[in-house]
Amino acid sequence: QVHLVESGGGSVQAGGSLRLSCEATGSISSINTMGWYRRTPGNTRESVAAITSGGSTTYAASVKGRFTISRDNAENTGYLQMDRLKPEDTGLYYCNVPVMALSSGTYAYDTWGQGTWVTVSS
Repeated sequence: QVHLVESGGGSVQAGGSLRLSCEATGSISSINTMGWYRRTPGNTRESVAAITSGGSTTYAASVKGRFTISRDNAENTGYLQMDRLKPEDTGLYYCNVPVMALSSGTYAYDTWGQGTWVTVSS
């Protein structure tokens, strides 16, 4: 089986920083796009950032300039560096991989992690 495991969440004051990690485990051959989503206390699901294996990145307008997405392809791990956090950044952050090529020669589609909480107080 393949899984995504997020870590690095926590509670910080406004203006603080956190770095989230997303580790993909299992018999994985390759991953192209990795992304981060969040569910706010208002139960709104938002796309936060995404990155391709080649390093092309996309950010939501609300986090652009404050968040940085990166990855370590050799470790099948993605990261989300979050700086100058705001209370509205509070939420449950999920890692997502739309497609993973598995060592068996098959593919896994729309794989999600369990999420890690980020709480920002003012």
